[in-house]
Amino acid sequence: MCGIAGFFGPGNRADLAAMTTALAHRGPDGEGFHIDAGARIYLGHRRLAIIDIAGGRQPMWNEDGTIAVIFNGEIYNHAELRRELQAHGHVFASDHSDTEVLVHGYEQWGAELPIRLNGMFAFAIWDAGRQRLFLARDRFGEKPLYYAARPGGFAFASELSALVRHPAVGTTPDIRALQKFFAYGYLPGATALYAGTRKLPAGHHLTLDLAGGEPRVACYWRFRIESDEILGQRPEAELVDELQALLKQAVGRRLISDVPLGLFLSGGLDSSSVLWAASQHRLAGSIESFTIGFTEPSFDESDYAWQVARHFGTQHREQMLDLETARDRVPALLGRLDEPLGDASLLPTHLLSEFTRRHVTVALSGDGGDELFAGYDPFKALTPARFYNRLMPRGLHRGLRRLVDLLPVSTANMGLDFKLKRSLAGLSYRPAVWNPVWMAPLEPALMAEIFTVPLPLEELYDEAITLWESGGAADPVDKTLEFFTNLYLTDDILTKTDRAAMMVSLEARAVFLDNDLVEFCRRLPHRWKYRNGTRKYLLKQAMAGLLPDGIIHRRKKGFGIPAAKWLRSIPPVPPLPTIPGIRTDAVAERWRSHRAGAADHRLFLWSWLSLAGVLAP
Repeated sequence: MCGIAGFFGPGNRADLAAMTTALAHRGPDGEGFHIDAGARIYLGHRRLAIIDIAGGRQPMWNEDGTIAVIFNGEIYNHAELRRELQAHGHVFASDHSDTEVLVHGYEQWGAELPIRLNGMFAFAIWDAGRQRLFLARDRFGEKPLYYAARPGGFAFASELSALVRHPAVGTTPDIRALQKFFAYGYLPGATALYAGTRKLPAGHHLTLDLAGGEPRVACYWRFRIESDEILGQRPEAELVDELQALLKQAVGRRLISDVPLGLFLSGGLDSSSVLWAASQHRLAGSIESFTIGFTEPSFDESDYAWQVARHFGTQHREQMLDLETARDRVPALLGRLDEPLGDASLLPTHLLSEFTRRHVTVALSGDGGDELFAGYDPFKALTPARFYNRLMPRGLHRGLRRLVDLLPVSTANMGLDFKLKRSLAGLSYRPAVWNPVWMAPLEPALMAEIFTVPLPLEELYDEAITLWESGGAADPVDKTLEFFTNLYLTDDILTKTDRAAMMVSLEARAVFLDNDLVEFCRRLPHRWKYRNGTRKYLLKQAMAGLLPDGIIHRRKKGFGIPAAKWLRSIPPVPPLPTIPGIRTDAVAERWRSHRAGAADHRLFLWSWLSLAGVLAP
């Protein structure tokens, strides 16, 4: 894994060095630069050496020095693409570098290159002959890429913290982006924190011709449910066999590494399935698995991880942590983020990554399993929500909300009061925004309390609404799968994992996001994912007899922390930075009522703490 940065237009070597230095944690093994003062092109790279350690230095060029690439990620099908390109006459200089496949692949296929790649990536190609920059990001956005365009100049980087090191990129918060952040708990789609900055969305590429014109952003792939009834009517045994084969293939592709590799093991279904597949390629005794546990039993999953590790006989390592000690890490961790994130599981994910990095450089993860196979609570809520929405008069609904608001406030992870209040909040709106509102740090009706000029609902949730109303799927389960996969997975889960792991220079690889496995899930009718209240139905059937029954059917726990309790005491003095367009007094009142036990504002306050950490000087 690596970090990339560069720009076209005003600037100098010192600016480029400042940008790449901000990415040193992503690439501690070396750096490389290309500067063409005549063309005003500056490219920088920080390297975490994983594949072809001796021959993978960047920027990497083609034979005649006209095309260069800087690249962050891994291409899992690089060996097949190399053979195909060699058959077309391309000559490779490296032994087995996946980076060089991008150089020759662009020569051969141009803008059609990204759709051929099976991997996680963000890269920039300098085409000197055409005087063109070409940027691309992987299908699900496992690897980040930000940019800022202005007349006469363009800059890009793997993280916002590097992008703003360019003197032409400002750090004024975009008030529209802030409202979306508090509406979703993350920054969705192309939205970025600062005015004038953007994210290149997952599954998109960008072309900039230096001769003139605006950057052209185009979508080359998007996850869409297209149920195939011929596939769905196959016998269950055949579907089980195919899923097992696809999972083994996905893991096999991700075991390629020239440095030590292990896997995250929570003891949940997804990570345990990854371990089973890994054991089909390697002796289980040679596989290193990692987990962290907490001394507080209600937040600890380490016993389940040990159960799975003993079942396979892995080299399992565990670190037990005291929650109060972990709590003290929160301010420093949030201060290292380059964009705010409302997901409190960032902390345990970072602690796991930190522990894992002491032993290996690459770790396989189970990210994506919940999104592809309907693993989240809202899937169970959809049917009763539809009946409630159809039958409950609006007046009675408002009265019920007021009644539920009188319930005693609990700091439990998923207490009854928390679930009821979140459920009814979502049901106050139309189905297109149920999912984001159920998870929102601040529901739309309350935006006016915090923001002086609140966005209308249609603009606040335009990404979710567009996805719900324009997708090919008709069933609410499929629409919810598309929401979680296109928005929550990309902009929350994968962002969290990338930042948590790269802070300690660890490469995390998401097995379930393999192209072939995703294509199978995309076409698989939802009755094989969610059936009669059972989530991840087919995945559970595929693991039957391969994993302990107690692991397959145990209740989903999640990677949680006691955020509601902690926020009653940390930080000792709540941060209240002045941000134009935000009512600081209203934020202060939320801190006061939460600490007094009169209200539960955990999602809002964690999000605010994250934002304050990012904006701190």
